[in-house]
Amino acid sequence: MPSAFISRKNVFGLRSMGQSKTKPSFFNEMIDGGTVRAPYRGLEGWSRDMPLDLRTLKQSEAEKLFRRIGITFAVYGEGGDPDRLIPFDMFPRVFSGAEWRKLDMGVKQRARALNAFLADVYGRGEMIRSGRIPARLVYQNEAFERAVVGIRPPRGVFSHIVGVDLVRTGPDEFFVLEDNCRTPSGVSYMLENREIMMRMFPQLFRENRIAPVEGYPAALRRTLDSVAPRKCEGAPCSVILTPGHFNSAYYEHSFLADMMGIELVEAADLFVEGDFCWMRTTEGPRRVDVIYRRIDDAYLDPLCFRPDSMLGVPGLMNVYRSGGVALASAPGAGVADDKAIYTFVPEMIRFYLGEEPILNNVPTWQCAKSDDCAYVLDNLSELVVKEVHGSGGYGMLVGPRSTKDQIALFADKIRENPGNYIAQPTLALSTCPTFVEEGIAPRHVDLRPYCLVGESIELVPGGLTRVALTEGSLVVNSSQGGGVKDTWVLAE
Repeated sequence: MPSAFISRKNVFGLRSMGQSKTKPSFFNEMIDGGTVRAPYRGLEGWSRDMPLDLRTLKQSEAEKLFRRIGITFAVYGEGGDPDRLIPFDMFPRVFSGAEWRKLDMGVKQRARALNAFLADVYGRGEMIRSGRIPARLVYQNEAFERAVVGIRPPRGVFSHIVGVDLVRTGPDEFFVLEDNCRTPSGVSYMLENREIMMRMFPQLFRENRIAPVEGYPAALRRTLDSVAPRKCEGAPCSVILTPGHFNSAYYEHSFLADMMGIELVEAADLFVEGDFCWMRTTEGPRRVDVIYRRIDDAYLDPLCFRPDSMLGVPGLMNVYRSGGVALASAPGAGVADDKAIYTFVPEMIRFYLGEEPILNNVPTWQCAKSDDCAYVLDNLSELVVKEVHGSGGYGMLVGPRSTKDQIALFADKIRENPGNYIAQPTLALSTCPTFVEEGIAPRHVDLRPYCLVGESIELVPGGLTRVALTEGSLVVNSSQGGGVKDTWVLAE
């Protein structure tokens, strides 16, 4: 999951901390000018009147529920408990219907453009040939898969689940931090957060008109079934392919399979014979039409990618090429969510859709460009610098939070391999009320909605809100101490 930070400097006119030594001002999503904003009025009395002992009891109850149903995550490379309980904050984040309409349109627009880009990249390459994006960023990208060139998947969809990470800096100011076109995780938290809130505070849902999110599994099933290949006979057979129970997102894999009523399989459960992929069952082989794969490209098929992979299905790519099975998302989809490619998404929207972007990117410097690199090196103390292929908050520098030695070390890394880094201004992210030991305090948040792309494009009204729980911290990653909240969209 991405991280989010603030800055002391106003760059590109974005809302930021400012250069004074006074405490910076951030947009509080609940309180504006001393007045409770309309979306949060239904929570004002509830939060004010809740006794501390009741809040403590409810928080303990939520943690027990998370532990009982197994909602944990793993942090690779660390000792201790490999399955951690993700922190859950009971104070929901709320969007009005009007606010959500803008996000809904903007995320769907972005998903359409990203899929059009992928179809073009593995097809005629018109945007590259037009000079609107450098060929080296695409064809020399480690996420570009030559084995996919010339393949047109069912309905032309390459990325079926698009997670768009959003940050907010003002009442009407939303920015896309990054795109996730491969296997965006966290949707199980979105669903379980809502389930637990409804169980603990049913009166809130009676008193407020909150749009439901529980339709996501059915929508995902529709999306998967809608991209079944032409060779599919009868009702499509869709499965989720998992690396196994040691994977950090295994709970989500099993949760979604159960909610959709489809099989959760590992590589040993599948085999290729003839032009099709088959699943071993107690009643004999069953043909598989759609695979929602939660395995990285490199491990998907040892005959096509990494030959030492024990997680993939030998021969699967041959079946995919021949139209015998659909893969969601398609191999090679990661080239569209690369952090260097991210800077060109607004141009993709103009080029493929003939529209202006509804949601803005965070302005980004590409260190591969000499002028950009020089600026970044001169201003490291004010910027967030990220590895192009990094994730989870790792491989990055947060200038305002770093020491001089850390900045000097990172500067050497950039000079050694400038193309491996991008930099962004550190935005003054919005805050949302959060329950803390001393009561209620603002904490910084981001949002990941999940856009489903198949025969149609669907976006459930909500998403995963991640929150930096520690005062002064702006890291929302669960792997680095961040937590989660329920996300409400008020029905109109």
